[in-house]
Amino acid sequence: MFDTVLVANRGEIALRVIRTLRRLGVRSVAVFSDADADAPHVREADVAVRLGPTDRSDSSAAETYLRTDQILAAARRTGAQAVHPGYGFLAENPGFTRACADAGLVFIGPPPAAVELMGDKINAKEAVRAAGVPVVPGSQATAPTDGELVAAADEIGYPVLLKPSAGGGGKGMRLVRDPADLPTEIAAARRVARTAFGDDTLLLERWVDRPRHIEVQVLADAHGTTVHLGERECSLQRRHQKLIEEAPSVLLNAETRAAMGAAAVRAAESCGYTGAGTVEFIVPGIDPDAPASAAEGVRDFFFMEMNTRLQVEHPVTELAVAVGPDSTRLDLVEWQLRVAAGEPLTFTQSDISFLGHAIEARICAEDPERDFLPTGGRILTLDEPRGEGIRVDSGVAPGTVITSAYDPMLAKVIAYGPDRPTALRRLRAALAETRILGVTTNTGFLRRLLAHPEVVAGRLDTGLVEQTAQQQPALLTAPYSPVNATAPVDATAPARPGNGTDAATAEPPSPAHLLYYAAALARHLELTPTAAPGGWTDPFSLPSGWRLGGAPAWTTHRLRTPGQDPVSVRIRSITAGNVADATDNPAGRTREVELRLGDGPVHRARAALAGDRLHLTVDGLQTTFSLATDAAPGLAAGPVTWLGVEGDAWPLHAYDPAVESAAGAGAHHGALTAPMPGTVTVVKTTAGETVRKGQPLLVLEAMKMEHVIAAPHDGVVAELRATAGATVAMEDLLVVVTPVEDASADAAGDAPVEPAASPAEPAEVRS
Repeated sequence: MFDTVLVANRGEIALRVIRTLRRLGVRSVAVFSDADADAPHVREADVAVRLGPTDRSDSSAAETYLRTDQILAAARRTGAQAVHPGYGFLAENPGFTRACADAGLVFIGPPPAAVELMGDKINAKEAVRAAGVPVVPGSQATAPTDGELVAAADEIGYPVLLKPSAGGGGKGMRLVRDPADLPTEIAAARRVARTAFGDDTLLLERWVDRPRHIEVQVLADAHGTTVHLGERECSLQRRHQKLIEEAPSVLLNAETRAAMGAAAVRAAESCGYTGAGTVEFIVPGIDPDAPASAAEGVRDFFFMEMNTRLQVEHPVTELAVAVGPDSTRLDLVEWQLRVAAGEPLTFTQSDISFLGHAIEARICAEDPERDFLPTGGRILTLDEPRGEGIRVDSGVAPGTVITSAYDPMLAKVIAYGPDRPTALRRLRAALAETRILGVTTNTGFLRRLLAHPEVVAGRLDTGLVEQTAQQQPALLTAPYSPVNATAPVDATAPARPGNGTDAATAEPPSPAHLLYYAAALARHLELTPTAAPGGWTDPFSLPSGWRLGGAPAWTTHRLRTPGQDPVSVRIRSITAGNVADATDNPAGRTREVELRLGDGPVHRARAALAGDRLHLTVDGLQTTFSLATDAAPGLAAGPVTWLGVEGDAWPLHAYDPAVESAAGAGAHHGALTAPMPGTVTVVKTTAGETVRKGQPLLVLEAMKMEHVIAAPHDGVVAELRATAGATVAMEDLLVVVTPVEDASADAAGDAPVEPAASPAEPAEVRS
């Protein structure tokens, strides 16, 4: 075994590897960019080395985690004997594996030849085909021309799938159903492949209906033993990005499981593989109308690709696979290390079996309500779930700043149970308990997805998530989301006297209204001053609305959430009380109050603050929210209140009409703002240019996702603030397109419009 290992990665996978190294008594070396200087993986390692230019701060992956020379220098400096690449970055780069060998370092992974062969999809298909592994029908030329791709499509029939030969994870893939669209899609796919991978070689495959993505974990030593550790179902995806993974697959019968496992072993042996790897297959789904006999026997399956590294979803295999008579669970990182150190596997295929069921959900910094655009910010509150059968692999901590420089995945929550229904219930409950405030994530969406009837029944395919999101938009929005905060039923009714009589007859507030009530009461509690040492509080400093000889006054809290119209929540005490009553309010708790959203019905409510939990009771129904305040300097509207419930979280800003009016005074009709924090990679227009509706103006990239900002209408580029390479914050003004009919008019004061944009596409997806 090695004495010192350098982990050439960051985030949760770096932490995952470091913890196994510590358990084995191996000294760990972390590497980090300036942006990651205080990251958990840096603090967890025994030694950490900075990456990046010496004369300036540049935390981009290209200048840090992708710099082979700096990583090798860090290994020499710290006396590392081996390098673990994690996944992503340099994990599947044959040049890096060779550089490690040339530097006298052990690369903890397969040999360079295996990485190179399986990294080329065309040659990989030919290699496994020769080994007797079934492959999807498609083009067979090494570097097919456009004409050869068209001819192959005509031969195998439509629909077809275009894929970059050198790529992975879905980047640049194009599904083509109409032959007339193929030439245009080929050109687009080549552009993406050339930009992302430096190689525009494409291959074409037959599209499989109701496809299910099922992969097989393999493990091979250098002594001639290769085994498979069963399969993982990865069919729940969005734009080819995996969301949920589980083991075993509910689709496979025993015969198909054995056949796929044997095929995966042959694929690994065909390239001289050693270490842990994954062979991915596409499996046609079962037609719901097909007879029961269709599920019998060995089902069709086709090789897609081999990932020559550890997978993001490896924990489900570690939890669901048992080895030997004692049902020992494997640590795949440990076996990567042992195999790299020359040790043989101590078990055979007959020792391996499934025991129970495991499911994993990937928590990412992205907003499902805004087409999954990347998000960012500083994590204010982080509370990870615990409990029987729950495992969390996380790479963040309270205070971690999430930037647009790296992958959006923050953590993985994995649940194990004796059967699939138990694992599903445990995972849904764990996601509901996950509290991340300060950064918008997909946690609540994943929880709702796991409750979908098709998912519960195991009727999965790779298109299910996108189809369901189109047919059932509620999947993307939580009940408490401000998006669902429609006007109260009697919003046009005149306000009634504050005697509480209307609270008894009003309709119960919607969950979205409860979010606004919670934010307003949280801010109301902040207005209460700290009591003097003697326990006395100046009654005139309290937000009680107390007035001499009259009903308490309303205190109005104006709130705004991104993308929604501002709202007003008014609060006042139930009774006037007296000065004595007004001075004995307990800290962190409101007396019973009346509140109303806009001119809607009046409700009775109270709130109690316990640590970072806000217990809100409205008309006798109590709801508990997680609460955090972002008081970072530079926030124009002041501190931001973050509230979370059932895995979802939202920022609520104070709304000042005067400030907003002044800020919007220079805005124009056609002002396009940044829909996400990121970097402007391409500017395709100039000031004064006449543009057409839908014409791409610039490209914004964040967390390996590209977003094209397009003209919202025909017009003239009146103002261009974006420059290539510039970093922008969310809602920064990028460009102003004045409509043709208004080109000579002053459009100042109009509100910015949401930029028209093409769907965000993953620039790289980690499996």
